[in-house]
Formats: sequence, structure tokens, C-alpha cells
Amino acid sequence: MKNTIKFMLFLTLTVLALFCIPNFANAASTETATDESTLRSAIENVDDGGTVEIQNNITVTGPIVIQKKLTIDGNGYTISGSSEWTSTSGNQTMFTAQLAAGNLTLRNVNLNNGPKYGVQAYDGAIVILDNVSITGFKYGGVLVNGGNVEVRDLHLGYNGTDANNGIEIDKGAAATNNPTLTMNGTLTSESNENIVRPASNGNLTEFTINNTEDTTNKVVIAGDKVVLTDENNNVISESGLPESVTVNSDEEKVVVSLVVGGETKKITVNKDEQITRKLLESHIELDDGYKIDGFFTDEEYKNEFDFDTRLDSDTTIYVRIAKIESENQENTIAGIEENKGESDETPKTGIENYLGVAILAIMFAVIVMIFMKKRERRG
Repeated sequence: MKNTIKFMLFLTLTVLALFCIPNFANAASTETATDESTLRSAIENVDDGGTVEIQNNITVTGPIVIQKKLTIDGNGYTISGSSEWTSTSGNQTMFTAQLAAGNLTLRNVNLNNGPKYGVQAYDGAIVILDNVSITGFKYGGVLVNGGNVEVRDLHLGYNGTDANNGIEIDKGAAATNNPTLTMNGTLTSESNENIVRPASNGNLTEFTINNTEDTTNKVVIAGDKVVLTDENNNVISESGLPESVTVNSDEEKVVVSLVVGGETKKITVNKDEQITRKLLESHIELDDGYKIDGFFTDEEYKNEFDFDTRLDSDTTIYVRIAKIESENQENTIAGIEENKGESDETPKTGIENYLGVAILAIMFAVIVMIFMKKRERRG
């Protein structure tokens, strides 16, 4: 009996020990990099699912292609493209996650300068951008090239040549998958032009937009535009949507342009829904001493906007602003008007109104008494 108890105790302790020991066999490896050479070797040598830790600012002289699941943690450092870019391949993007095996997470890193794009997801690959800054690339910041890009925290400087090109949605001629952009956090940009832009080269025919429930910024479709909004549905950027392109999106919006004192503020609302006065008022900031005095469909403020209207297309609403009279001034004016009414309509009945009559009556009485006394003396 004692031996059985000992054996069961030993077996229990052994099982507990096995549970407590880390499973080193399945743990993903970590490699470090301090320059271009160690960065390339770290990416090649790290296990699938592993992490490359950047420990210094690095300059690279050519594109880096990734075909495994990998996290590059920049630790706040910057990876820059060299002015002596040596690669002659067709792909000149700094980081490319390629095909279905490519699964790249960029975290806590700055990407600066390059001959084409900062990062791309190509033909089924996945790219996740988490606390990443991209600026100074000649073609654009991010290329969603038949792959899947998830934005968690991305800041875009100015990317492009003649025009800004933040995130470009496209499908290469050889790509077999349609691109997908997922918004799952914050997207900021130094330029409000083309922050998210679908390509118009003819290869792109379909793409998908996803917005998670808790995302701060959204990308939505409003008519023939791709629109980036903030958390309050204010429009940050608009880009044209080619006629030949179909978008898969759960949200269909229209843009409402609020014209206030010569300035225009744009918001998005659900298509075919009614809007409320309260909603519009929440998007308008007024200087102290002013109030909203009506919503109109014309700039002359002749036709009031009908809040029973269901909006099925982009709409412009003109907001009339009026000055608020101060409370003291309003009370003073009201008092003056009240006093004026009393003086005009109510006869005066106080002592001051009869004083003159009383004096005349006394004087008349004195004269009569004097006349009567003189008459008595004569008699």
C-alpha cells in the first residue's frame, strides 16, 4: 500500500514538473541585427514565427523579400534606403512579404527613403503594421499588391513624387489574389492627399475593405470615392475609385459637406438613412457668442433642409450662423420695451400728475376768498 502511494505521488509530481517546464522545442527563436549584413542573415536564419530584433539604425542597399512568418521589431530604430541602391530586379520595395508563406509583422520601426515602396504584401501574403512610420519613398508608402495589409498603428510621411501616395491598393499583372486592407487601429498622415488610393492601371478589378469594431480610423466607400475618416466620421482624405473596380465592404456611405461661414467640413453618414439636427450640430464648432440659426440647401438660406430626407448621394448643407445677444443686453432691451409699453398705454395717476392742478386750485380759492372779503367791506 505504501509503495502504491509513493508511486502515485511520484507520478503526480512528474506530471506537474512537465507542465511547468517551458516547451523550448516549440519556442520561436530570436535573432538580432545591427547592420544590413546581420539583418539579412537574421531574417534567413530565424525560425518560422520568430523575431528579428533591430539594435541600431540600419541602411540597406537593396530589397528584402520574406517568405516565412516573421516579426521585425525595430525597437524605435530606423531602417533607411541607401542613396547607392544596387539592386536591378523589378521589385525595388524595401520589404516584401511574398506569396502565401509571407507573413510579416513590422513593429516599432521607421522606414525612410527608397526607390519604390516601403513595404508590400504580394499575392496572398500578409503584412501587419504596428507602430510603424514610413516616409520618403518615391512610389508610395505601402503597396497592397494582391496581398493583405492590416493597419494597427501607422504614420505616413510624404511618399510619392508629383503627388502623395500613402497606401496604394493594386493587383500586379502576375498576381492571382485580390488585395485586402484591414483597419484595426490608427492611421495618420502628414498629407491629406491620397492617403488610401486604389490603382487605376487596369489590373485591379476587385478589392476588400475591412474595419474592425474598435478601429480609430476607417476606410469606407462613398459613391465613387475611397474615404478615410477619423473616429467621429470626419473626412480626412478622399481618393477616386475607378469605374471598373468593385469593392467588397460592409459599409456604404455618403459624404455630407457642411458649409459654415465659407469653410467646408465633410462627414460620412450611412447611405439611405436620415440624419438629425443634433448629429450635424455635433460636428460644428462655433466661436463664443454665436449660434446655429438653421440648415439650408442653398447658400442664400432660402430653402431649409428637410431632415426627413433619406440621403442616397453626396449632399451639401449650408449652415446659417447668428450672433447671440448677451443675457444682460437682452434683459435691458426687454425692460426698455416693457417700459415703453407702459408709457404709451397706461395713463399717469400719481401725485406728480396732479400737483399742478392742486396748485391752480389753491390759487383760485385764495383769489375767491380775497374777492369775497372786499365785497363784504363794501357792503
